[in-house]
Amino acid sequence: MLRSFRLENHRSFRDEHELLLMPAYAKEREALPVVAIYGANASGKSNLLDGLRFMADAVKNSFASWGPDAGVVGRRAFKLDAGKWGEPSTFVVELIQDGVRYTYGIEVDDERVLEEWLYSYPEKRKRVLFERIGDEIKFGSTLEESKSVLEVLEKTLRPNSLLVSLAAQLNVAWVLPVYRWCVNSLRFRESTDGLVLEFEIASFFQKRPELSQELVGLVRAADVGIDDVVVVRDEGVESSAVRDLVVDEISDLGKFHRALDIVGWGGRRRPRVQVVHHGCSEPFLLEEESAGTRSWLSVLPSVLAVLRDGGCLIIDEIDASLHPLLTMRLISLFNDPHANPAGGQLIFTTHDATLLNAPFSEEVLARDEVWFVEKERESGASSLYPLTDFKPRTEDNLERRYLAGRYGAVPELFEDKFAEVVRGGRGEA
Repeated sequence: MLRSFRLENHRSFRDEHELLLMPAYAKEREALPVVAIYGANASGKSNLLDGLRFMADAVKNSFASWGPDAGVVGRRAFKLDAGKWGEPSTFVVELIQDGVRYTYGIEVDDERVLEEWLYSYPEKRKRVLFERIGDEIKFGSTLEESKSVLEVLEKTLRPNSLLVSLAAQLNVAWVLPVYRWCVNSLRFRESTDGLVLEFEIASFFQKRPELSQELVGLVRAADVGIDDVVVVRDEGVESSAVRDLVVDEISDLGKFHRALDIVGWGGRRRPRVQVVHHGCSEPFLLEEESAGTRSWLSVLPSVLAVLRDGGCLIIDEIDASLHPLLTMRLISLFNDPHANPAGGQLIFTTHDATLLNAPFSEEVLARDEVWFVEKERESGASSLYPLTDFKPRTEDNLERRYLAGRYGAVPELFEDKFAEVVRGGRGEA
């Protein structure tokens, strides 16, 4: 369970900013189940989520996949200030795993890991697991690992590899809660590219058959005219081999398609996902469905897995191709303790202001679940701040106030310029 994420000098975030998921009102809760992030186009909302993805990728891949001379893969410093180019980037998460709070942070430049630290708080008391500055590592005095294991970690660690990434490969127990959260519990909705979507749904039906009917039920509930979703399999293709080969390549569509071709899952040989429409005997292929239907289908495997298992689902532009009422119902699943018994979390960016003043008797977003990202006009740097800074009252119409610019994070439009540009292009006065 994520309690906070802090970053500095990553893409459009020049200065240090922190996203807090700690409740401002219901103090008895350990963390919020939902956070919505609003902001104008190009304000930096996606860059905030990208910072969390970068940290998770570094935990997963820095030792196993980054070459010794590759530097820190994927690091992107703030470009609009030459003084920040040579400064490090910082990423810090605070988590709760198995009832224990952890703080894990890294500081990197383009070439190497400058600092890395991991603390736990069993019984609310700080316990240093390790602190690293450059090549120097200080291990906590309470660690149970033998001296020889710690010596192996020190000797094997590369300058551009995270210690957590290395120690997890050696199955060192005290790093596994943080490693598993970054690698297994943190999920990002990927592309709705047709082949990726087919692969995701086919794999979900194979790996999570106990949730397949819940997926079909949510498709029916969305009123898109679909009665069933089925996977037509080719038994000559080893689907587990496909999954093992391509599961890490989904974020790179080119690699993903090439990987499928290697194992013969391209073209007609791959399992096909078909949908059955109400009153129609002939099934439809996914590519024949609307963008909204595919968008809804693309999010359901991760939603159901996080609701059942726990974890944190990250969705950039949750409202893309989805009707506002459908987006509201999706969010409400995470705020419903009966639908979300494992305490799954949803963090998303959106432009949909109707979520702030839902037409239901119950609220969709609580006041402490709303954050804003705004880009400074002169510096181009993004800033992050919560709605609670404005001390909103329960009776406030948050939608109206946001669109009126009361909270910032909206585009500054010059309405007369739009028509003026079009008239000018036509040679009119």
